[in-house]
Amino acid sequence: MSDSVAVDAKRILLRYGAPINLLDEVSDEARIALARAIAKTNLADRETRLKELLAEQGYGT
Repeated sequence: MSDSVAVDAKRILLRYGAPINLLDEVSDEARIALARAIAKTNLADRETRLKELLAEQGYGT
C-alpha cells in the first residue's frame, strides 16, 4: 500500500470522530479497511458506524 493511501485513510477516520491516540494503535491495513467501510456508509451514519466498527474490532472509543 502507498503511504498516501494510509494517510488519506487516517484523515477520513479522524474526520468522522476517531480519536487520534486510538488510531495510533490501528495498523495501516486496518485503517484503510475502516476508511473504505466508512466511505460506503451513508453520510449521516458515518460517525456512528465508525464507532461501531472500532468497538467491534476491539478498539475502545
